[in-house]
Amino acid sequence: MPDLSQNISVRILKAAEAGRYGVPGVVCYNLEAIIACRKAAEAKNSPCQILLFPWAQEYADDNLVNLAADVCRSATVPMSLHLDHAQSEAAIKRAAHTGKFDSIMVDMSHYEKAENLARTKELVTYCHGLGIATEAEPGRINGGEAGVQDTGDLEGILTTPDEALQFIDTGIDFLAPAIGNVHGPYNGVENIHLDFPRLASIQEAAKGRVTLVMHGTNEFTADIFKQCVAAGMTRLNVNQIVLWKYEDYAKEKAGRTPLTEFMEEGTRLIQERIEWMMDNIGSTGKAGDVQKGDSRW
Repeated sequence: MPDLSQNISVRILKAAEAGRYGVPGVVCYNLEAIIACRKAAEAKNSPCQILLFPWAQEYADDNLVNLAADVCRSATVPMSLHLDHAQSEAAIKRAAHTGKFDSIMVDMSHYEKAENLARTKELVTYCHGLGIATEAEPGRINGGEAGVQDTGDLEGILTTPDEALQFIDTGIDFLAPAIGNVHGPYNGVENIHLDFPRLASIQEAAKGRVTLVMHGTNEFTADIFKQCVAAGMTRLNVNQIVLWKYEDYAKEKAGRTPLTEFMEEGTRLIQERIEWMMDNIGSTGKAGDVQKGDSRW
């Protein structure tokens, strides 16, 4: 198995695992969110991961990817670029060959398990050969987000410890278990039901062979985020939780405010929410925990 110990995504999440804190993985769709990630990370002296969906390349070729990669590589704190929910071989190979992504989620969860495992193993090997860390989703997390195929027509499948081990055997570096979390809205905090005993059994089975990451955090409160970190989650993927103030501002001010002012304030509002995340999941002040690598940070 290739040695990815110097991979920046691996180093960030290994440090979080050792330090028992979380790192925000911020889904970004535009310049404002990408810039906000760096501003928040440097203001809080925190590691951070920028998450793009394959949509970013479909929409803007490699331009958004190049921007996000440059932000990560020029930051004064550890940041990495992750491709989230890559749901086809073509999308994964296209991203891998840009040389810009530090890690890629091989998301074959829309296939039945046997095919999911086979495709995952093949693509993990491919990415590892290029020095790229990988992630997979055992089971199936229901729902969808802007830019990702909605699996609402497929049955949600909770991850079992045995299934987690099968995916770990594909060689993945990060594992995103399904424990009752969903993509998209929960339609009320009262509808968030996470199976932490299941997560504990998965963690016990994994025995440190992978780091655990959390998907489906829309509507999470600070307390729920803290529970997830205490239960061993190292990266907490966030989307609407850091965008809602920006979106409310856009509804009110788009077309009524000078564009430069609109962009600056939008960036500030996203930054404010990312900093809130960093404070609540414990990554504030933790930049120095990430082991220095040969090429960056």
